[in-house]
Amino acid sequence: MAVNSFREPQYFISRELSWLEFNQRVLDEARDPKNPLMERAKFLAITLSNLDEFFMVRVAGIKDQIQAEYDKPDPAGLTPKQQKKRIGERAHIMMEEVYNIYNRILIPQLKKEGFHLVGAEDLTPEDHEYLQELFETELYPVLTPMAVDPSRPFPLILNKSLNIALFVEDANGEEPHFATVQVPGVLPRLVSLPEGSYILLEDVLKLFLGQLFPNQKILSSACYRITRSGDLNFQEEDAHDLLKEIEKSLKQRKRGQAVRLEMGKDADEALVRYLMKALEIRERDLFLHDGPMDVSFISKVGKVLPLGHLQKEDIVPQTPMDLLGVTDLFAAIREHDILMHHPYETFQPVVSFMQQAAEDPNVLAIKQTLYRVSGNSPIVHALEKAAENGKQVTVLVEVKARFDEENNIQWAKKLEQAGCHVIYGLVGLKTHCKVTIVVRRDEDRIRRYVHMSTGNYNDVTARLYTDIGYFTAKEPFGADASALFNSLTGYGDPPAFRKVAAAPLGLRKKFNALIEREMEHAKAGREARIIAKMNSLLDPGIIEKLYEASSAGVKIDLIVRGICALRPGIPGVSENIRVRSIVGWLLEHSRIFYFYNDGHEEYYLASADWMSRNLDRRVELLFPIEDERLMQRIGDMLQVFLNDTQKAKVMDRDGNYVKVDGRGKQALNCQEFFYGEAIAAVQNYDDGKIHKTFQPLSAPEEVEYKKQEE
Repeated sequence: MAVNSFREPQYFISRELSWLEFNQRVLDEARDPKNPLMERAKFLAITLSNLDEFFMVRVAGIKDQIQAEYDKPDPAGLTPKQQKKRIGERAHIMMEEVYNIYNRILIPQLKKEGFHLVGAEDLTPEDHEYLQELFETELYPVLTPMAVDPSRPFPLILNKSLNIALFVEDANGEEPHFATVQVPGVLPRLVSLPEGSYILLEDVLKLFLGQLFPNQKILSSACYRITRSGDLNFQEEDAHDLLKEIEKSLKQRKRGQAVRLEMGKDADEALVRYLMKALEIRERDLFLHDGPMDVSFISKVGKVLPLGHLQKEDIVPQTPMDLLGVTDLFAAIREHDILMHHPYETFQPVVSFMQQAAEDPNVLAIKQTLYRVSGNSPIVHALEKAAENGKQVTVLVEVKARFDEENNIQWAKKLEQAGCHVIYGLVGLKTHCKVTIVVRRDEDRIRRYVHMSTGNYNDVTARLYTDIGYFTAKEPFGADASALFNSLTGYGDPPAFRKVAAAPLGLRKKFNALIEREMEHAKAGREARIIAKMNSLLDPGIIEKLYEASSAGVKIDLIVRGICALRPGIPGVSENIRVRSIVGWLLEHSRIFYFYNDGHEEYYLASADWMSRNLDRRVELLFPIEDERLMQRIGDMLQVFLNDTQKAKVMDRDGNYVKVDGRGKQALNCQEFFYGEAIAAVQNYDDGKIHKTFQPLSAPEEVEYKKQEE
């Protein structure tokens, strides 16, 4: 078969449809009765949050292409119009299932547990009197009714806000006017009633709309919600000040083009049509739901009722195996490389590494890349402290990290004020690699201590995302990390790395070479094997290489959590490729790459997925693990992923995912296995002083669980 035939559309799955199938796997967790009830509610909320972002970014982009009359097909052969049609059909089916789970599973089972959600028709006179007082004292002062007439144009409806639309008629019986009221997002969605039941805030407001429109007759009312385009629109090449351009573009997100309108199935037809016309929404972008708007509030019921028995027990990250008994972190890194498997093993050593570097008088300089950080980041505080202590601190803050732009801009400004040298990303590229260098004057010489990771320097998501962090003081890695930073902060030729590979200039070439080497082994009749774990697989060039390798006889296992455009199991093309996805309790975020290499096995960790943006339009890092002990550990991890029978699903050639056939196999949930392994390592260690060094992090805070994080 000719190599160029591997680019035929029938060998690719549409990116957008693959993403929707990923979100279906998240929704499947909400349906799974093996999950605790509040975990199921959480997965329902995650599904909806994912869909919001999908419409804000992906659907908005496709609409832009259609409006620009761009009709070039994607690798799967679908034009933007065809993609939009298929997305609409699939998303409507998904939303019907969301409300089916909400109405038929979650609400009835929560009712059995004492959560009673009532409507206006269920209120007693006492309830009504209570709500009347609540409305007058706490709600009315916050509300702003907005009418639309010739002197008052249609108002700006904020992205993802919940609103009430209504038609009103004055006492003179003139033509009805449209009006809208935003349901305040600053107030709790669930309003408790005296007898212990609950009513939704919007239902309370609808009860007393007449007080917002005195001397007006309310003809009809309905809740609605819109999703707007959320992609930033600015020309980087023309931006003299990247920071100011992004700050300006952030304001556009609130008023971007409307891409979806959500209303109830019982909404007045005239209201629906009015909003569709005002927002320029087509039929395919209208979603009519059998229930309240944005039912993600169901995941918050555990905050108003004691439902701990219906929730999965919070993970308590353990001391990393490689740091048991360690009291001097720098000495431990000098002695041997250190691997940390988060969140089973605590992220605290990374925080401690930064905090100790900030205070250590022997530390001369710190260099770090920041892509996403938490709202009150101890990492950033340590960098500020280091600068205040007179150390040379250089931080590259990626201000283009989607939906974290505002947070990153604020941190960048604070770091500058503290005396750090701050670089606000690079024009035309996102800096997505995760690397830190601490330059320290040791007794024998000046040494570079390096931390590299598959995940971000975010102490909150480090409790929810599975990632692998790596400490080393080996000189080649320090030299490579320094060369990378110098290329990011200055000018000059691309660095010649000794150990690592970096995008956008060398990473694609490195992956191609590694795959081609396995092909050569297979063609020579030797065993050839590739295992790759990542978030998404989309790049046509890499997919083509994998097809070539499969055709040559290379056995390939792909563990892809999210989007996968590759079709496995096609005779003569991909019959040697297996694809599985693991969606579970924690978000699988680590990127691991294994190549058998005729028995001289090689293991790599990376910040990059196999996506074109990662290989061509981002600064990414691939780094080898060469310590035999750590290589064995990563190999064992990969085997556990491949043996999972509980949370893994296997993809067929049509892009459908089915549960692993567990018959005759030991039941295995890889995430529970890794957590148990981390706990056992600490329990089997006799010396308790370690717990004075690295305290486990507290239970996870409630954060938005970004399934599309990167």
